[in-house]
Amino acid sequence: MDEIRHDNTRQAALDYHEFPKPGKLEIRATKPLANGRDLARAYSPGVAEACLEIKADPSTASRYTSRGNMVGVVTNGTAVLGLGNIGALASKPVMEGKAVLFKKFAGIDCFDIELNEPDPVKLAEIVCALEPTFGAINLEDIKAPDCFIVEKLCREKMNIPVFHDDQHGTAIVVGAAATNALHVAGKRWEDIKVVSTGGGAAGIACLNMLLKLGVRRENVWLCDIAGLVYQGREVEMTPQKADYAQASELRTLGEVIDGADLFLGLSGPGVLTQDMVSRMAPRPIIFALANPTPEIQPHEVREVSPDAIIATGRSDYPNQVNNVLCFPFIFRGALDVGATQINDAMQLACIEGIASLARATTSAEAAAAYKGEQLTFGTDYLIPKPFDPRLIGVVASAVAKAAMETGVATRPLDDLAAYRRKLDSSVFRSAMLMRPVFEAASQQSRRIVFAEGEDERVLRAANAILEETEHKPILIGRPEVVEMRCERAGLPIRPGRDFDLVNPENDPRYRDYWGTYHELMARRGVTPDTARAVMRTNTTAIGAIMVHRGEADSLICGTFGQYLWHLNYVTQILARNGLRPVGALSLMILEDGPLFIADTHVNHEPTPEQIMQTVLGAARHVRRFGIQPKVALCSSSQFGNLDCSTGRRMRQALDLLDAQQPDFAYEGEMHIDAALDQSVRDRIFPGGRFEGPANALVFANSDAASGVRNILKMKAGGLEVGPLLMGMGNLAHIVTPSITARGLLNMSALAGTPVDRYS
Repeated sequence: MDEIRHDNTRQAALDYHEFPKPGKLEIRATKPLANGRDLARAYSPGVAEACLEIKADPSTASRYTSRGNMVGVVTNGTAVLGLGNIGALASKPVMEGKAVLFKKFAGIDCFDIELNEPDPVKLAEIVCALEPTFGAINLEDIKAPDCFIVEKLCREKMNIPVFHDDQHGTAIVVGAAATNALHVAGKRWEDIKVVSTGGGAAGIACLNMLLKLGVRRENVWLCDIAGLVYQGREVEMTPQKADYAQASELRTLGEVIDGADLFLGLSGPGVLTQDMVSRMAPRPIIFALANPTPEIQPHEVREVSPDAIIATGRSDYPNQVNNVLCFPFIFRGALDVGATQINDAMQLACIEGIASLARATTSAEAAAAYKGEQLTFGTDYLIPKPFDPRLIGVVASAVAKAAMETGVATRPLDDLAAYRRKLDSSVFRSAMLMRPVFEAASQQSRRIVFAEGEDERVLRAANAILEETEHKPILIGRPEVVEMRCERAGLPIRPGRDFDLVNPENDPRYRDYWGTYHELMARRGVTPDTARAVMRTNTTAIGAIMVHRGEADSLICGTFGQYLWHLNYVTQILARNGLRPVGALSLMILEDGPLFIADTHVNHEPTPEQIMQTVLGAARHVRRFGIQPKVALCSSSQFGNLDCSTGRRMRQALDLLDAQQPDFAYEGEMHIDAALDQSVRDRIFPGGRFEGPANALVFANSDAASGVRNILKMKAGGLEVGPLLMGMGNLAHIVTPSITARGLLNMSALAGTPVDRYS
């Protein structure tokens, strides 16, 4: 069975690399090449202008070419992780994979370069000759001690960052993990005894980093295949190992392990035994990083030292020391300031950024990517997960800051905070568009009640609201469930201390709530018994009653259940004094910008009057994002060419809008392609009311609007903000079950922003 499983896994991996096209990389143009004009600019004669600018000022290469965002991943394939000296050609899948990680995690473009050159001096000469092509070089999988030679020569001769990830990337992640391990164990750098196995590039770099962090040189004991590195030893020695030679009569790992606080393994399987672990200091820290089989298995450590703090290089155990936590982000920061090198200060900044992120509350996105894992800072969570989207903002900005402070940045940033926001927006696509909303929301404090307060997404959103805004979340849920789920999710917030909680099963306000609901609904068939039952079981109704009574300013509901079910109770309780649901508006964030869609949920076949109100509401909300509205009334009819229901209603709505004389651009009725393409519109109906593509599409039935919304989400990678319930004066918003914790945070900002009463 194991053989069959292995064969299946192997074939799946091969298929991944072969289909639908061989390899993991391709080159795509970033500029259009659709006509003669484009060709003349991309190549001759227009390209000469960029060439001449760079000749006159070489620094402009980062403006006119991709060099400023380009890394060369270079190897000769002499020390491929887990595979050894397999040669340059066989290493290509690994290098392509590295390039994919650069692009995925930090948006950095790469070329993988595999060189048939075993001589380290000649290899360095080739790499140095590549400087005009790249903004930085990532050396990869070059055997020791050759890698030290190559890196040294390249650093000396090149004026761009040269980073050997097998050395420094590993050292940085080990440094971050060790920083937090000492924090958990209550130990200090200057006091600990370190025993390390493996005198290769990664092992030496890790020890060098530990010294920079505060470990005393005399407290480091390095062992390799020949035993302890001691003064006078001649077998298996290199200058790098000699720096750690001890003046000692001890000779083996077993002899030097006594009282060690930190074991750092970068060697091979089975090197560390349970007997050795039992002789280490109390609360030992064991980093068994050999891949694929560690120096000792975690369960073996636990058997003899239950309180040990353990890290490995494997993803199936807690605390995986993975270089992807480091290299994309340290290069991102270095490239963005035009750094000439990656120095010690930048590496230490990277360590502190990674370590501090693990000590912070886990992001909702990381929790979703690693569902079922306990992501709470402590023994089993020393470093963040690679898919934590906050890494790029925290780490790259820290690296950029260190580069500027140490004088190696040739393009220093004017506004570091703005740079970090830009980085965050590259992973949180809603960040830039939501910025004016968050800024408006920060001007006041509103009480926002969440109907589904036991949902983990709501709990994470509540935590983020408390961290990022002045709003006060109120949750509806059972206290014991909310408390347990906060703890399980690793959230520091607790009911009663950080937020108010309404317990539907036992709340002192229950009598007031059902009395209010009965008073509102007594002439609509609701008896006192029904009112009591609703206020015990229906959290949407409870939240709406709180808003009605002035105990909350806005309600957010809908993380489960059907939209119109929630809308029924919102309308029953809050649609008074001129307020009524007008339509649901979704903001879809697409690769080429935002697009608003309405009405997706409220009115299935809206009347012309309802369409007009939807257009007016959509325009008001578009402006909340700092965008001038251009609204297209969409139909199967196009400028009167069909006598159909949607066409008639849209034409009547257009007449109603004209009578209102609103202060924004609108046009219709038209097809979607005409709405989004000026040239199509000009051929059909030249001289329309607005220029360029529409940014809001209003449809004549909810099937069309909801269908477009879902197609954009599923096939175009659209990120939804909303839906916003228009017409209710921000008293309530009904989300959909697919919403994320960040989506709920965005909705809370929208709910917490002052708007026109009828928005």
